[in-house]
Amino acid sequence: MIDEILKHNREFVASRGYERFITSKYPDKKIAIVTCMDTRLVELLPAALGFRNGDVKIIKNAGGTITNPFDSTVRSLLVAIYELGVNEVMVIGHTGCGVQGMDASEMLGLMRSRGIDDEHISLMMHCGIDLLSWLHGFDDTEKAVSDTVDLVRNHPLVPRDITVRGYIMDSVTGALTPVE
Repeated sequence: MIDEILKHNREFVASRGYERFITSKYPDKKIAIVTCMDTRLVELLPAALGFRNGDVKIIKNAGGTITNPFDSTVRSLLVAIYELGVNEVMVIGHTGCGVQGMDASEMLGLMRSRGIDDEHISLMMHCGIDLLSWLHGFDDTEKAVSDTVDLVRNHPLVPRDITVRGYIMDSVTGALTPVE
């Protein structure tokens, strides 16, 4: 599959297909969106919200949530705020998220079945990494979004003048429901 993607890329560049996407690194609408990496949202989210290339910064991860106040998602938000002029943050979860109900023990079992041995798993745990917590999903999408909004709003490095709001997107229709 990667070879097919690379072939397409060469053709895209040769035909100058990139020209319609040229923009600056600064988001025109000054908004950052934290959302899930779910494949259903790749085109649906921008289409449902009316965003085009160059309008917003989209930060994606598994579940669209922040579980650690110093993870790469928070770092990306801080760059967006301080370096790229973002003044609003939307946290957008979605219906039918694969991280909802994800079980860490099952994930560790899948790792073992793919050749990760218990020695490596034990090493991680002995180094202070709580794999059961780190790999655990969430049980309630609304609460996960609300917790992430709260974390961003109250983060010691996020300025108080940043607007932060949470939503759940319907994975089929794109409809947003606010999370209070």
